[in-house]
Amino acid sequence: MIAVLAGGVGAARFLEGVAQLMPGDAIAAIVNTGDDVQLHGLMISPDVDIVLYTLAGIIEPAQGWGVRDDTTAVLTMLQRLGVDTWFRLGDQDLAVHIMRSALLRAGARPTTIAAQLRAALGCPVRVLPMTDDAVATHIITPDGAIHFQEYLVRRRARDTVLGVAFHGIEHARPTAEVLAALADAEALLIAPSNPVVSVGTILALPGMRAAIAAAGMPVVAVSPIVAGAPIKGPAAPLMRAQGFAVSALGVAQCYHGLIDVLVIDDADRALRPAIEALGIAVVVTDTIMRGPAEKAALARAALDAARRHAAGAHP
Repeated sequence: MIAVLAGGVGAARFLEGVAQLMPGDAIAAIVNTGDDVQLHGLMISPDVDIVLYTLAGIIEPAQGWGVRDDTTAVLTMLQRLGVDTWFRLGDQDLAVHIMRSALLRAGARPTTIAAQLRAALGCPVRVLPMTDDAVATHIITPDGAIHFQEYLVRRRARDTVLGVAFHGIEHARPTAEVLAALADAEALLIAPSNPVVSVGTILALPGMRAAIAAAGMPVVAVSPIVAGAPIKGPAAPLMRAQGFAVSALGVAQCYHGLIDVLVIDDADRALRPAIEALGIAVVVTDTIMRGPAEKAALARAALDAARRHAAGAHP
């Protein structure tokens, strides 16, 4: 069994590659929930839903989120009623949020709800929210702290980033399902997600790093930074705010002490010696996931690196 720490779009595409190589039940995606937000009285879990929709084959491919060919009748009516609709939600997407919110009000756990959605949508991979507890990622700006979704979507990542805070993290814990997946995993892969507010949120959970260390499996990360820029999303200002260079070396420094191997793009080959100087083995390959073949090839590179490390061989 393989465990994967996952954020949103990049992680979902990487998981598509992993799912081409092994049975879905042998893959446990441990997904960031720090981006979860409540809007219109509904609880929305963006990263969990992106992973579910992508692996179920219903994602809107152009944007990487939402349901393919979805309509927006509800959103249009909300706008007519004068409701602020800065967060775009399709009608089928809203059905998922209505179901989730109703189940939460009835006392269901987010983990149980994710399992129900997985079964209903036909997602092959086990999707595990990182925690059942409330955690909210906030971006610290000169005007104060704002929720990550407000920073990213409403304000389009235009604010100066001074730091990051994970509200509620001190009271949150990984679920029993997450801990069991880590204990059973032959390897842990870290998808090419934002190392600060996707993977970083997961790793900030009390007990998470200890559980990874106790499992003793090889840990392989895939860099989401290529040639000094993120493939998608606001990783650059967030990494700089945390004191890391926006580079594959900066990613290695983010994960220093946790990972055994870092998979980097061909464009970053020159950074290999500096990363290896940190005690992290390096695999250099094409990390741009243009289509199914490239997704599978990247997943294979990460899995092979984990197996070689477990066997004591050099990448």
